Amino acid sequence: MDTPLKIVLVSGSTRRESANTALLATVGRLITERAGAVDIRRLAVGELPHYERELELSGASEPVLAAHELVASADALVISTPAYNGEMPGALKNALDWLSRPQGGAGQDALRGRLTAVLSASPGARGAAGAQVTLKAVLGRCGARVVEHPQVAVGDAPALRGADGLVADPDVVAALAGLTDALLAAVGPRESVPV
Repeated sequence: MDTPLKIVLVSGSTRRESANTALLATVGRLITERAGAVDIRRLAVGELPHYERELELSGASEPVLAAHELVASADALVISTPAYNGEMPGALKNALDWLSRPQGGAGQDALRGRLTAVLSASPGARGAAGAQVTLKAVLGRCGARVVEHPQVAVGDAPALRGADGLVADPDVVAALAGLTDALLAAVGPRESVPV
């Protein structure tokens, strides 16, 4: 029996019908098709309180501790971000700030060494490509290992979201499949669990 591959999907958008969330759902489907035993979870960045040092020192809230545990136990993250004024949204940056801090008595933050794939989407033609630059820079400063792959930035993205919450456009799915394959290759082979 294979050890389940643990993947956490993180949408930088808090919108219910977000194109970024649809891209991640499609990536989740592709991972499931390729990886066999898989445990895919989602981190809702909008549920975390605004980061401040005093709050951290007084004891992080339950959503922060749950997010930290979720990410720390993952084999990899997949983050999709929109662009707000050319940058990642504040809710996503806030989540990364929390995840970059040790929580719950742990000596290490949840992002250090964490394998992370990055993509983006927006209504504009550039597909929030600029937001990926700063997202990758922040992840690098936090010690995450960003998957090397040609940039996946999906423009005119809201029109691509189907009624099932997935993206079916063949060119976009092919780009997502390439990113998925790069992520799985970076994760490497899974160990077997003795029965």
